[in-house]
Order: sequence, then C-alpha cells, then structure tokens
Amino acid sequence: MTDDITEGDRNGLPDSYFHEMYQDSDDPWGFSSRWYEQRKYALTLAALSSPRYGTVFEPGCSIGVLSAELARRADRLLCTDVSPRAVELARRRLDGHASVEVRVGDIVSDWPPGRFDLIVLSEVLYYLDDTDLDDLIARLPDALTPTGEVLAVHWRWPVEEYPRTGDEVHDALRRSSLTTSAEYEDADFRLCVMTPSPGASVAQREGIVGV
Repeated sequence: MTDDITEGDRNGLPDSYFHEMYQDSDDPWGFSSRWYEQRKYALTLAALSSPRYGTVFEPGCSIGVLSAELARRADRLLCTDVSPRAVELARRRLDGHASVEVRVGDIVSDWPPGRFDLIVLSEVLYYLDDTDLDDLIARLPDALTPTGEVLAVHWRWPVEEYPRTGDEVHDALRRSSLTTSAEYEDADFRLCVMTPSPGASVAQREGIVGV
C-alpha cells in the first residue's frame, strides 16, 4: 500500500484496554444479548459466498459468539484474542467443536502462518495504529488461498478511545490489492467481502446463469 490511511499518526489501543474491559464484564460489548449484534452476525454470515470453508481464521474473537456460527461452516477454525479472559469464555462456548482451536494471540504479532479460505475481521481493525493497520492489510493477499475471502465488518459511529472509525478502516481496505465482491452498509456498520481476484458469482457457480 502506498496511500496514507489517515492524516498524522494514530496510536493503537494497548492490551490493557481489553483486559480492563473483561474485568468489569464477561460480555462488555453485549455480543450475546443485543439485537444489534444478532442482526449484524446474521448479515455477516449471509454475506459469505460459500456454505462451507476449509480453513478459517478469526482474530479478535472475543467471547466466541460469532465463532460458534463460523464453526458450523468450517472444517477448521482458528480463533484468537488478546484477552486471556475472553479466550477462556470462548473456549467454554465452543466446547464440543473438535475442529476449533481458541488461543491467546495478538492480531499483529501472533498472525499464524499459512493460507486460509476465509479470514474474518469483525470489529478489530480500528484498534490498530497506522503502521500496524497498513502492514496487516498488505499481508492479507498472501494469507488467502487463491479462492479465499476476507470478510470485514466494523461499527461506523466514532468512539473516543478508538484510533479511527470503521469507515476509515473500510476505505483503507478498498485501497488494497484485493477485489471487493460484496458490500453492505447502514447507519451503524459497514461490511465487505474481498477476494484475491474477481471470481464467479454464487449464481454463476451454481449454473443459474452463465459465466
């Protein structure tokens, strides 16, 4: 990437921010209780172009609410979060899914090797500083299989503590080398699906229309 994401330097949130959030609550963002989250997860899953994926990576999984839905559509799912408490809660929620691994890890320094059929970046990228966001977005094409997908979804409203808004994150994603295959936005959040190169649509793959 060559374009600057934002004007000036913005520092990322420290790990202590997340540790403190989970000290006060096991679900500080209401992932398991708010209709907003339930609706967002439904739209997130509906945006995926395949019913099932081989390998899936979800950094910043929090307590595993979305992870539990992804586990039903993945042969292998790796989930990470910087908070040990969040990882503990996610492991409980995902207990019984033999194909799921949940571990403590930072989205920047603990990015796993290999390529994935799906990478889910749900409400995580606006926490990063300018350099880390640039580096992570630049890393995505090589972290995908040839037919892999990145799904990104982020809250649009400004939050004082966050280095940037969800709109700024998605504007940065659009400047990457990835191709946008699907988009959705409303007043609250923005969602996109991106691939290494243009491919056939769902209807084309199923022979409903010609390629």
